[in-house]
Amino acid sequence: MTSDIHGLHHTGLLTRDLDALERAYLSFGFTLSPRSRHLLNTAPGEPPVPGCTANRCALFGDAYIELLGIVDDAAPDPWHTRAMANGFRLLNLETGDAAAADGLLTGAGLHTSGVLDLERDVDTEDGTRTMRARAVHLDPRATPEGHVGIAQHLTREYVHQPRYLDHPNGARALEAVLIVADAPVFDEVTARYAAVLGAVPRPRGPVSVLDAGAARVEIVRASDAGGVLPGEPVPAPSYLAAMTVRVADVAAARRIVEDGGTATRTAGDGFFVSARDAHGATLFFA
Repeated sequence: MTSDIHGLHHTGLLTRDLDALERAYLSFGFTLSPRSRHLLNTAPGEPPVPGCTANRCALFGDAYIELLGIVDDAAPDPWHTRAMANGFRLLNLETGDAAAADGLLTGAGLHTSGVLDLERDVDTEDGTRTMRARAVHLDPRATPEGHVGIAQHLTREYVHQPRYLDHPNGARALEAVLIVADAPVFDEVTARYAAVLGAVPRPRGPVSVLDAGAARVEIVRASDAGGVLPGEPVPAPSYLAAMTVRVADVAAARRIVEDGGTATRTAGDGFFVSARDAHGATLFFA
């Protein structure tokens, strides 16, 4: 449907205990950006207002993992974050033109939020600067696996700052996202991502793989998920299940994670951390 999807923009884990989420990902060997409060708008064209959320991010130069916390219950919630369940809830694909992507999505019969604006102040080596982005959210009633959108950086340099890209665990990239789809909606979910990405699904065992630029979206039937995610929790019939992080040295990364107090399990040529320990997302290191 659109060729303007460059890959994964970011994934997001939501919590009401941002301190605990931060501690976990620091113990896995990720460098995190400083905590930053969100400014959000409620509708296209309206000015952003301080929201109830803040984040820290594990940044890789292209995509990032967002650790998102509800930090002020008295603040406005224009993007309805409080209604989301905790855990791995957010998947955003990257575009260079949010307005064009919105037009293509709606032209394909998908309901969207329209183009929304996001801002947050970030610390840079030259002082405080305002990070700006634009996003289009798909109607969450049509995406049972989670909250899905397409996002456009307007100030990428304020997000992917070089000083935050060096991770003790050797992380280099957010390489893939795995979605578990309930059998009755598997074909629908796969077709939706194929249309959004302009990609043809290719099989890899029980997994359907869709290329998203340099990254991948992987989809597996819930009935086959146990073979891909052995022993992992099943939070819903369809859900955002796992992320794959590319690291420079698997053995070194595994030592760091285990020295931080978290158990790991071998998976192929790498290993994974359970969603029970990673706050809702199975983390594969490859």
